[in-house]
Amino acid sequence: MSHSAPDHLLERMLFFSDAVFAIAITLLIIEVHVPELPRGSPAADYGTALAHLIPSVVGYVVSFLVIARSWITHHAAFAHSPRFDASLLWPNIQLLMIIAFMPFATAFLAKNLGAVVPTLVYNVALMIASLLSVRLVRKATALGDAGQIYGPDGLAFLRTRGLGVFFAALLALLLGLLIPVYSEMALATAPLWVRLLKRRSQARLGETRQEMVGG
Repeated sequence: MSHSAPDHLLERMLFFSDAVFAIAITLLIIEVHVPELPRGSPAADYGTALAHLIPSVVGYVVSFLVIARSWITHHAAFAHSPRFDASLLWPNIQLLMIIAFMPFATAFLAKNLGAVVPTLVYNVALMIASLLSVRLVRKATALGDAGQIYGPDGLAFLRTRGLGVFFAALLALLLGLLIPVYSEMALATAPLWVRLLKRRSQARLGETRQEMVGG
């Protein structure tokens, strides 16, 4: 059962959430270790050392964008949620838990590129984060005036766009069972899935309106 409370409780929850997102993003780059070479090493050695960091840098960029997108969606969902509701606490904590796990999953994958288990761990983490984000957004937008601010189309898209990462990660996971070393390329399809979800939301709303007019 949910309970209403003063707005400062909502602010505390959001401040805590922002801190976790910020720390998780910061930890991503900490896992990209600076190469240690003897003083006076030739330029070719530095180039080779940097080339070895490519998997870690790619993992950093991908995970940074995923966490950033999750934060943007989180921000949009709560931007028009005027009051705190206790039912939001655990869904929010569960999302933050998987977000905080992402630096480990990213480093595990980057250091074991091409291995099946790290690939599965990383993509399953992305899928869980996506589903938890969608659940939290639905709860948050049901409490405030998001429907009036975003409109039916915008609200429907806000509630489903997190699934873009889910479908991209699912595709990467399936590819990882066959060709793990190339599996993460499938994450580049996330914008495509988001676009398809947006079209689907608009189409469903259009059908609903037609049924209402016809009825």
